[in-house]
Amino acid sequence: MADRLYGALSHFFALYGYGVVFLGVMLENAGLPVPGETVLLFAGFLAFHGRLRLASVIATAIAGATLGDNCGYLLGYWGGTALLNRYRGRLVSAERFDRTRAALARYGHWGVFAARFIAGLRVLAGPFAGAFRMPYPRFLLANFAGAVAWALTIGWVGFLFGSNWGRLVHLVGKLDWAILAAVLAALTVLVYLRRRGPRR
Repeated sequence: MADRLYGALSHFFALYGYGVVFLGVMLENAGLPVPGETVLLFAGFLAFHGRLRLASVIATAIAGATLGDNCGYLLGYWGGTALLNRYRGRLVSAERFDRTRAALARYGHWGVFAARFIAGLRVLAGPFAGAFRMPYPRFLLANFAGAVAWALTIGWVGFLFGSNWGRLVHLVGKLDWAILAAVLAALTVLVYLRRRGPRR
């Protein structure tokens, strides 16, 4: 499987370059079940081998993720929950659909940020935020912050595992929760330090 995936992605990158990153990430974040995370990991892998520039890969992914989630937001805003219910059990499993809806209903814009790091939830975060009429400025801030953190993390993971594509493919399914935990831990520390500074 790793060899077939390597061959397919290499072919697309040879033809379209950074456009593969932009479209793959944008379509996934717009609400389509496209493997945007795998595309970004592979782009980081190629950057390790000098075929792409890592900074350009990350910047392209941030742009694609931000635009894609905005498209998803508009889709949910105009179509409402009736349109989203068509996803359930078809494009996305019923379990992931219900988890995303519950997470955004409970955590709001923090749910948008966290969903960026979880496959399945990432696809539906934007549409659900729009359907729930989340205030757009709040959504945009959480969306962009999540896009930056996600693109930096996934791009660098692909780059760091650039010497072993097989191992990187094996780890893809295990990355989501570990990366989310690390990002949330870092955010907790930053918030704590900011609050402690003024008091001191």
